[in-house]
Amino acid sequence: MPRDPDPATVSLIADLCAHIRARADEPLTLAALGRQAGMSPAHLQRVFARVVGVSPRQYADACRLERLKGHLKEGETVTTALNASGYSSPSRLYERATARLGMTPRQYRDGGAVAIRFATAASFVGRVLLAATDGGVCWLSLGDTDKKLEAALRSEFPKATVRRATADLAPWMDELNRHLAGTHPHIALPLDVRATAFQRRVWDALLKIPYGETRSYKQVAEAIGAPTAVRAVARACATNPVAVLVPCHRVVGSDGSLTGYAGGLHRKKKLLAAERAATE
Repeated sequence: MPRDPDPATVSLIADLCAHIRARADEPLTLAALGRQAGMSPAHLQRVFARVVGVSPRQYADACRLERLKGHLKEGETVTTALNASGYSSPSRLYERATARLGMTPRQYRDGGAVAIRFATAASFVGRVLLAATDGGVCWLSLGDTDKKLEAALRSEFPKATVRRATADLAPWMDELNRHLAGTHPHIALPLDVRATAFQRRVWDALLKIPYGETRSYKQVAEAIGAPTAVRAVARACATNPVAVLVPCHRVVGSDGSLTGYAGGLHRKKKLLAAERAATE
């Protein structure tokens, strides 16, 4: 097994990340980045992926996307924002930005102006809110009151058209409740979520954790080929917008202890206990 990168290498890659962020609107080749880091392109590709969790190109794409989001939030036109962020005019790049935002750049600029339906219900771990666009579930959260859950949804999508649609979402809510209670282990509702390249890699790894089992943050970092990115993995888990469907509750501390969970540690404990009971 390859050794973890030494501190000097980690520091060098951190500096290279800063270099990429500062030039997110410029075309950066692997060869140019290799010269900047004093490594061959192939060696840089391997080392960067182990430290950061994604390739230099994927990291640059994520930085470019963040820059685009910043310009759009400032109210710039889509064309201006795309050009200022290093995207050229061809539709393929526009479509790439759309796929990563989870909506068109114009919709993102307008504060997530999409149509969202939601429903709330009781579950054995408290209240649950499930929200969906035409593309799939975009938000799923657990909490104490419908009021707080709905407020969080509207805060995430401030300009979306949000309406309650209990009847429309009843089949999905029923499936979700059976899953939460441990009587329906395998759930695969369609998802419509925005993610950076790194978040998507982490969330994909979480989906591979078997029902009834757990993994540590370090094990997840190792699974995505970035053993030193434990803190970044923890952040990706914390920003998961679809609790349970992307099972971040199955990630625990290295000693098996339960760590932070947006829905509350008591809910994380109940979810894991229900899963273990269902597999015994």
